[in-house]
Amino acid sequence: MESVFDIVIVGGGPIGIACAIEAKKAGYNYLILEKGVLVNSVFNFPTNMTFFSTSQLLEIGDIPFIAHGDKPTRREALEYFRRVVQSWDLNLHVYEKVEAIQKKNDLFQIQSSKHTYSTKKIIIATGFYDTPNLLNIPGENLAKVKHYYDEPHPYVGQKIVVIGAGNSAADVALETYLKGAEVTMVIRENEFKEGLKYWIKPNILNRIKEGSIKAYFNSSVIEIHEKSVLIQTEKEILSIDNDFVLAMTGYRPDYIFLKSCGIEISEDEYMSPAHNPDTLESNADGIYLAGVVLGGLHTGRWFIENAREHADKIMNDIKRSF
Repeated sequence: MESVFDIVIVGGGPIGIACAIEAKKAGYNYLILEKGVLVNSVFNFPTNMTFFSTSQLLEIGDIPFIAHGDKPTRREALEYFRRVVQSWDLNLHVYEKVEAIQKKNDLFQIQSSKHTYSTKKIIIATGFYDTPNLLNIPGENLAKVKHYYDEPHPYVGQKIVVIGAGNSAADVALETYLKGAEVTMVIRENEFKEGLKYWIKPNILNRIKEGSIKAYFNSSVIEIHEKSVLIQTEKEILSIDNDFVLAMTGYRPDYIFLKSCGIEISEDEYMSPAHNPDTLESNADGIYLAGVVLGGLHTGRWFIENAREHADKIMNDIKRSF
């Protein structure tokens, strides 16, 4: 392994992989560092998840994505991205977390959990799925509280509270209810989010209307105990029996890491990392941003299908600077 790389890509998700493919096509010496497994975010999606996008819109690197249905499943996506990495023979290190980045003269020094690397350019494609929005309430650290949902089986016959007003919360509430859980939803707003999927909205509203799923709007969980939770409603504080809390409250970029790299964060409601929209270079010279991390808290702005072009945009700018 050479000690100095042209480009180090932080994050081995679909957009990080797309950047690596463009770097290889351009003849650059590159490396992908991924702290978890290959496409770690996709791996941590719910077991039975189906993508909203078609398989064609998820394709990268000119590798066809063949799925059994119109919308690919999580399992099919994992296999597809594995084939992409294998077909392009990408230089990828998994289970290697980037811990610090420092600029020394004309090179960046990257300290990972395993090695130290030098590189001329850095592309950060870390997404946001690794950093959940916390409730910051007493009891959130209990083992019964989950910020990620995998499958309904562990909740069969259990009393669960689902927190959130978006697609994930509605999906979780419906799926666990259908498998035999006693479901209570706690929603801070007075209604579900505007972007709720059209085929989910009538289903969840009907289950609430008939009483199959209990829902408290304009309410919040204020304390979690081993066998109960406290809910602040519009009128009173309620204590209800509870076995599990599924906090589907969304996720955010790792702002601590971004700031440690010298990247400024906007002070508006979206807290987007500073970048040039034409080149995707951040305010820290030589560090680029790719994928959903660009949106900050606006996590619905970028997806695989509309972020694939980031790889081309970044590589075109890097070519001009080398």
